[in-house]
Amino acid sequence: MDDIKDIIKEIKKSFRLFMNGVASRSMREKGLDYKINWGLTLPQLKQLAAQYDKNAQLAIELWKDDVRECKILATLLMPAEEMSIELAELWMEQTHSQEMAEMLAFNLYQHLDFAPALAYKWMASEDIASQICAYQILARLFMQGKEPNERGINEFIDQAMTALQNDNIGLKHAVMNCIQHFSNLGLLYERLIQSALKKLDAPQKES
Repeated sequence: MDDIKDIIKEIKKSFRLFMNGVASRSMREKGLDYKINWGLTLPQLKQLAAQYDKNAQLAIELWKDDVRECKILATLLMPAEEMSIELAELWMEQTHSQEMAEMLAFNLYQHLDFAPALAYKWMASEDIASQICAYQILARLFMQGKEPNERGINEFIDQAMTALQNDNIGLKHAVMNCIQHFSNLGLLYERLIQSALKKLDAPQKES
């Protein structure tokens, strides 16, 4: 554990070298509220993460710190094969921003064996961050050519159409991005989505 603490101290020293006050202030104004935010870019954080081996204990300790950069590094340094479903759900419960929901999906959750189960569960959540994470996970899986079964198709379309009626712009963007990749799976998927979108649009045109 002492080694982990030393590594975290070393990492935090690096934050000071790269800190960007303008970026940090801009994020805060957009609602990205962390106890500490050094304003580092994702490429900078990926470069920093590349200097360390993936380590579950290090990732867990980094995540506990309410520092934006620590949490993003946690998503980059957690080995997917050592992430339990319970820990994945805990991290999601502790996530309240669109940015962190996306980081979890892109950097870690899409690589988990149980990623589809998480995504379908979180699509039905009332929590916006959980929904955003779900659609970003599925978008990545669809990009890899992973096709859902019939039940999965119906559930995805139903939840996506419901989410599109939400006022949250970040959620709508995540859904539309996911729908695009779903459509790219083949002609059948494209037609199913087009049909669902027409039904969604029809009542709005009549009113």
